[in-house]
Amino acid sequence: MLHARAWSLIGIVLTVLSGLAPGGLAAQQIAAPPLSGGIAEANPAAAVPDRAAGGMRISWEVRNRFRLFREERDFQIHVAAESNQSILAAEQTFERQSDGRGWARNAVNRLCIDLGGHVSEPCTRDNVKESYLTPTEHPVTVRLTGAVPVGAVCAWSFDDGDSPRGTTQDCAEPIDFRARYGRATSATVDITSGDAPQRLAAQIKVRDILIAGLGDSIAAGEGNPDRTVPLSDEGFCFRSYLGGAGREFYRPSRAGYKGGRACGTSGSLQNWQQYGALWMNAACHRSLYSYQTRAALALAVRYPHIAVTYLPLACTGASIPDGMLGSQRARECLTAKSSARCQGTVNGQIAQLREALAAAGHRQPERKLDLVLMTIGANDINFSGLVSDVIVDAATERALFKRGGLIGSLDGSRSNLAHDLPQAFARLRGALRPLLDNDLSRVVFVSYANPALANGGTPCPGGKAGFDVHPSFNADPGRLATVTDYVQNEFLPRLKAIASCQSGVICRDPATDRMTFVETHQAAFTDHGFCARADSDPEFDRECFSAKGDSFVGSLVEAPHQPLACGRAASAFRAYLPRARWIRDANDSYFTAMTYPQAQSSSMQPSDIHDATWGLLSAVYGGAIHPTAEGHAAMADAALPAIETQLHLNAADAGDVTGEPLPPLTTPPSPAPTPPAATPPAPMQQ
Repeated sequence: MLHARAWSLIGIVLTVLSGLAPGGLAAQQIAAPPLSGGIAEANPAAAVPDRAAGGMRISWEVRNRFRLFREERDFQIHVAAESNQSILAAEQTFERQSDGRGWARNAVNRLCIDLGGHVSEPCTRDNVKESYLTPTEHPVTVRLTGAVPVGAVCAWSFDDGDSPRGTTQDCAEPIDFRARYGRATSATVDITSGDAPQRLAAQIKVRDILIAGLGDSIAAGEGNPDRTVPLSDEGFCFRSYLGGAGREFYRPSRAGYKGGRACGTSGSLQNWQQYGALWMNAACHRSLYSYQTRAALALAVRYPHIAVTYLPLACTGASIPDGMLGSQRARECLTAKSSARCQGTVNGQIAQLREALAAAGHRQPERKLDLVLMTIGANDINFSGLVSDVIVDAATERALFKRGGLIGSLDGSRSNLAHDLPQAFARLRGALRPLLDNDLSRVVFVSYANPALANGGTPCPGGKAGFDVHPSFNADPGRLATVTDYVQNEFLPRLKAIASCQSGVICRDPATDRMTFVETHQAAFTDHGFCARADSDPEFDRECFSAKGDSFVGSLVEAPHQPLACGRAASAFRAYLPRARWIRDANDSYFTAMTYPQAQSSSMQPSDIHDATWGLLSAVYGGAIHPTAEGHAAMADAALPAIETQLHLNAADAGDVTGEPLPPLTTPPSPAPTPPAATPPAPMQQ
């Protein structure tokens, strides 16, 4: 049946709805051990101890070291924002600075992975072509810092054992050069000023860390398109399955859409799709706001001597059998101005990762996967069916859901949790072991958070508040309380036991099969569920999203011109502003993403864009009951310490710089050692 199959889509979306929360990898060296015992502070100037006479030191840092970004400017805004504050605080700063429009809206078009999910090989980063997965060089900036005498002249020499380079210049000027991958460069500087000449030496070696992101919609960043859907202030008609006066209702339209807005009028789906939200990857609703991307990016921000090569593969709707180990349905199509290229299915994430590593290993045999970030399991226990049972209240819709088997039961979910999920995890471990040298502690498993808690852990009360975007929605208080308790006291503890080989869960070898489990963010989410409200929430939310569930105009005469009961323009909504709730409700989902699942099979494609099925799915298919950007940032903050531990990035680097006075000079200092004529010095980039 058409509608029953369509409801299965909502099931997939809601799968991750009700148990998701904010989020290890291993210190696998790509080519050789880290520089002299580790990598230290995030401040480049403080990364090297001060041992030289006069307080001078050589400092260096890798430029644009989050290698997903093609342009340095996109990386530098995060360096500036995350200085001395958490990822969450940085996200809140971005949200205010962008007036809620989000920092990723332009950066998403400047990545080394295109919107179809394909790695650009080569990728042009800051005007230099590089291999993304197997770089041969890294851009580095070197400078003399500390008490540098005014007017001092520095004779620099750089030797990587193959191509010595040298230059002489004012000591106040930095030097840019490209350091060889996997090879140390010896840097020496002779400093000439009015004082006695001095010499400093340092070893420069970039550690490139390869991180893969795997999992479901929580891992992908569902609910947070990189560029939100542009909203029109006028209404757009949807049908519903209800009879009588409630058969039609109006909600805000997409800005730019010129087709018919009234039910019964025609309109091109392709034209409608051109004005939708933009994702880093539409097929998986993958987003730069995901906790996985934010954690990998924060790692690059904090450690100036590393580079981070990040491979995002997580996909909304994924379960372990369908998504991780096998292929899955795409979320929606990648839409261009001229055409819609529809990718109906997405290959399994393990297969994609295996293929990428094989390609990298062919070019660089020493290239290894350092770490995996992962969240998976909610879709395996039919969480969407439980959420459907909670929020679908109208009799007609409930009957359709039950007929299609899309309203789940706690008994069914418990059975999956006890039997199916542990067995699926065993297969997943078997697939991951050879990719991580049989050390699954390098999988940092970031758990879900309970999305239905507020006020210190009190369950959300239910009702239509936040869910009145569709007339059939109403979070039933009794069913909501039951599912909330199940998530908190059964699902989340069992998931931890499975990932950590605890509480009777049988693993082949717990010492190597135990994943690094992250759950510290869960405490923060107890105050930030989908029902959380505060006086500091955006003015639009406080005025237009009614706590009584009457946010929209019901009159079919007035609603086409003004669908909001508050009388404000829908275009004033801002998805990326700080809020008390870190979980998107159905109203948020519609106003942020308004997604039509046109990537589904042809039998599920209505000919009318006002169709009742799409009217309902557009309210939840873009990320209802998923973390906001703030929620993902909180998850990334929780994950980062585990990542640092697994990568051994906590040790201070104390031995790579020396200083010593030169013997008395009787002639002007040489600018730098000059190699034989047969191997002329390579020019430095100034």
